[in-house]
Amino acid sequence: MKKLKELVLISVVSLAFIMMTGVAKADAQQVINTLTSVPVKLQNHIQMEVAKTKEYQKNSWATAKAQLLKLKAKFIKN
Repeated sequence: MKKLKELVLISVVSLAFIMMTGVAKADAQQVINTLTSVPVKLQNHIQMEVAKTKEYQKNSWATAKAQLLKLKAKFIKN
């Protein structure tokens, strides 16, 4: 029983120490700036992904066209 009381006391003291030293110090203006910049960041990300997708599709179609021309040349001789 004595060990249990010591364990509870140590736990309570540790928790109190952690709560006193771990207080978050948030700057309201920084939080507001972060929240207002999210839509712009999201829009930029989407635009970059669309551009990368278009470039990939352009390259993919060019490769497919070249492969099709090779296949046609193999089977259809003029």
